[in-house]
Amino acid sequence: MFEGSTVAIVTPFKNGKVDEKKLKELVEFQIKNGTSAILPCGTTGESATLTADEHDRVIEICIEAAHKRVAVMAGTGSNSTQEAVALTQHAAKAGADASLQVSPYYNKPTQEGLYRHFKAVADSVSIPIILYNIAGRTAINIEPETIARLARDCKNIIGVKEASGSLDQMSTIKTLCPKDFMLISGDDSLTLPILSIGGKGVISVVANIAPKDVADLCKAFDSGDLKKSQELHFKLLPLVKAMFYETNPIPVKTAMGLLGLCEPDLRLPLCSISEKNLERLKTALINYGLLK
Repeated sequence: MFEGSTVAIVTPFKNGKVDEKKLKELVEFQIKNGTSAILPCGTTGESATLTADEHDRVIEICIEAAHKRVAVMAGTGSNSTQEAVALTQHAAKAGADASLQVSPYYNKPTQEGLYRHFKAVADSVSIPIILYNIAGRTAINIEPETIARLARDCKNIIGVKEASGSLDQMSTIKTLCPKDFMLISGDDSLTLPILSIGGKGVISVVANIAPKDVADLCKAFDSGDLKKSQELHFKLLPLVKAMFYETNPIPVKTAMGLLGLCEPDLRLPLCSISEKNLERLKTALINYGLLK
């Protein structure tokens, strides 16, 4: 269900509120360009600054707009287990196809605490759960042994979005987990290397502005066309790097504003991109052929 390119879709704002009409248009834009699945309320979707009602509504809108044409993986994680359960149960009831569960941030739980947290969420719903490992934002790594334990004990924990940056760790996950356990790239620059060790796709930031190329990279690799997938990897790489000139999603939302896809509005504590990086970003978009 989640092989290929899943976009970590931005949450468009206008006048301080979620721009529901624009969000629906962005879902349509993704579907038309070959994206396999939509992920609302991830890091790129600024989930940390959405109210509980907005969080629920953004997921509902994406489910409605996708209309079963592509899958919707709802970002419903939290550093509070109780809140993660409530968000995930809402997403399941709304019709989400799966849930993405980020490791609890700030609390710095032990590996046993992580296990109990994810198991509690998984036990509360029947929809598939994808773990999200990103120690750079959460301050704690989900160790491969913990992932393997969860994969064994929770039948609906079916994969992990790996953003540790460590191919060694990802290879260990593939070794320890069941053969059908999904390894999904959480870094656009590592999509092709992760596919080469048995990964199934990517949850992508850059797909917000270059959805077809990200989808085509995954499809080319899946069909055995390594040359084309390599060409797309190297084509995308400078654009991917531009998406991290500043904290995600500042650059990608700014780029979307420049391309007329949505307003570039962000919520504090995220703020507008610096003038220096704005010029660098414009150059990257021009070089890629997205901006004249």
